[in-house]
Amino acid sequence: MSHWESVLIVDDEKNSREGLGKFLDAQGYDTHLAADAKEALETLKKESPNVIISDIRMPEMDGITLLHKVKELDPKASVILLTAYGSVENAVQAMKAGAFHYLTKPVNLDELEFVIKKALSSQSLERENIELKKELIQEKFETETIISRSSNMKKVIELAMQVAKSESTVLLQGETGTGKELLAHLIHNHSSRKDRSFIAVHCASLTETLLASELFGHERGAFTGATERKVGRFERAHMGTLFLDEVGEIPESMQVKLLRVLQDGVFERVGGTKALKVDVRLICATNKNLAEEVKKGKFREDLFYRINVIMLEIPPLRDRKEDIRPLVDHYLSYFCKINNKKIDKITDDVYHALENYSWPGNIRELRNIIERMVVLATGIELKIENVPNDIRYFNAPVPSVMAISLSDDGAKPGDLQVMEKELIRKKLAELSGNKSRAAKELGISRRTLYRKIEEYQL
Repeated sequence: MSHWESVLIVDDEKNSREGLGKFLDAQGYDTHLAADAKEALETLKKESPNVIISDIRMPEMDGITLLHKVKELDPKASVILLTAYGSVENAVQAMKAGAFHYLTKPVNLDELEFVIKKALSSQSLERENIELKKELIQEKFETETIISRSSNMKKVIELAMQVAKSESTVLLQGETGTGKELLAHLIHNHSSRKDRSFIAVHCASLTETLLASELFGHERGAFTGATERKVGRFERAHMGTLFLDEVGEIPESMQVKLLRVLQDGVFERVGGTKALKVDVRLICATNKNLAEEVKKGKFREDLFYRINVIMLEIPPLRDRKEDIRPLVDHYLSYFCKINNKKIDKITDDVYHALENYSWPGNIRELRNIIERMVVLATGIELKIENVPNDIRYFNAPVPSVMAISLSDDGAKPGDLQVMEKELIRKKLAELSGNKSRAAKELGISRRTLYRKIEEYQL
């Protein structure tokens, strides 16, 4: 049983309250007791129990009134009402008010435990449904939609399918946009955990404080703005898969905490003291060479060996040119459908232009380009005119007149301007962004080069 499944017992009769508490403690629940509704509401704000078991007849505030207040504070909490005066009217009133279930005293303990488990199971399904709704569009389009003709990518997919059957931690290494999260989905969907949650965390987009809160959750009052308890991604991924994207961006202090979870599955929420234990299959991804980061002292060596149990290297799109045509056809069909457009054909020169491009943004860039082409197309055929200029002229020969254009203060119109932009881009890339050397080798002043960089948004 998961120890974060907590139960609050509310009863003004001490013997009844403590008796139920001892029974549920023995079953492994995190149990809290309250002698009246006021104390129960204070406990609810501090502890956020999953299930509240309350007597209906209590002084000052009865169980039905407490139920209404609980639903205002925490709509997700399940309330089970108890009474020694069982009747059909009371049951109907309780269920209409939002009670999960209704039991009469003296309580049958086996029946009570069954109802609690049913309530917790219902909450778990509700959480999973919320996650599915959030990811429905992405999942519907992307899950398992890995398209490949290239032998090097097929080998990666075969290895991923083999790895999926194990419980080992997997490290996915590859450039940005190569489809690391998609491969992580494939591993999860072919594992024994496929019916449980797949939870993703994009580490590079979060500050250290937010990352700690996202991964481990936080207690109410842990920091400014923490007005209620938050369940972290590790807890949400219990018995499922946690995907950490850009794991190389995690700060060193967080690397220590992550290492502890990998070693024994134990952590505390931010601002909490209670040790929580989870069973999670971890898949990590990075666009960095983590072995080099270890040598530079930017990534912990012990953590690297923990996450690098099985490493899959995803090739960039420029090394799998055979995949470009089927990917283009796939995205064309998808974007035509969602934009309600009819495009029947792509000319060969469009395919050739796309295959000759280097795709620094990989599949993500290709996807965006096809979307743009579909949206802007006016006919039923994609032609070379629909291809963006920087892709169309990527490998075009640079005429000698380019030197005249570069040294001239006025920008040349049309295709020459495109080639000028590409020449500057290539030279800057060749010299790792050294603008002084680039200007010298291009035969122009630094001032002209800076103006061109700003003009072309390089």
